[in-house]
Amino acid sequence: MERLERKGTILVLTTAVISGFSIFINKFGVKEFDPYLFTWLKNSFVALFLLGLIIGVREVEELKRLQRKDWLLLSAIGLVGGAIPFLLFFKGLSLTTGANASFVHKTMFVYVAFFAATFLKERIDRRILLAAILLLLGNVLFLKILPFGSRSGDLLIFLATMFWAGENTLSKYALRMLSPRVVAFGRMGIGSLFIFLFLLFTGHLTALANLTLPHLRWLFITSLFLFGYVTTWYAGLRYLKATVATSILILGGPITALLTLVTSGASLAFPQFLGVLLLIGGVAVVAKVHELVGT
Repeated sequence: MERLERKGTILVLTTAVISGFSIFINKFGVKEFDPYLFTWLKNSFVALFLLGLIIGVREVEELKRLQRKDWLLLSAIGLVGGAIPFLLFFKGLSLTTGANASFVHKTMFVYVAFFAATFLKERIDRRILLAAILLLLGNVLFLKILPFGSRSGDLLIFLATMFWAGENTLSKYALRMLSPRVVAFGRMGIGSLFIFLFLLFTGHLTALANLTLPHLRWLFITSLFLFGYVTTWYAGLRYLKATVATSILILGGPITALLTLVTSGASLAFPQFLGVLLLIGGVAVVAKVHELVGT
């Protein structure tokens, strides 16, 4: 395996771990806020962090050289990746469990596989497909998803996931020409502007008057997780196929579920234990494909 592909795999594995913790923590944070205001403030903080990073690594010149077509592409990424799905996701997260939200989000691999094969002409490695199936089945058993009833929160998160699948396909295309940090800034910065317009026209900005110091603490903590997510994700996506990257991201689901299980004090039932074995199998296949263990 090439060194850059290995680097991409390790970066996306880091994203999966961050995602697992982030969704668990965000479930507590979003309860304290108007979910739409929470989304906008958090994303705006991350956009500022990314701008600082771009200045720090001296990529401001790349921003200055962006042409009209580049800004249009970044605007599309901001709308379908940094605005609409975030509003849907955090409203959905306020209505469902963190474990369910994580599972639905991690099914993104399925939709990305379709978009990437159609628009990016990516071919799916059968071993990665096997790993994704093992990981998804493991998540179903571990999270006790079945029977899966109709929940409005889960539906909103499913819609958000579909938007993110489209955005990740767009971002993979953009990464051929632009740096990961610039793409991430386009998603979060331009996305935040779209969310601001939504808040302005729906009257949710009035909730700013109710913010307290504890709210700011939650915003800072969750923003750091999101900043870690986008920086590692886009850096890793640059070196991997979109289908491979999103299949690895599935690993975040059981992390969220395990955190939920530990904090609730519940015991591990047999189906969940079987789910753990499937998850280990999926991880082993990913590790073998990418030669992360042994050579």
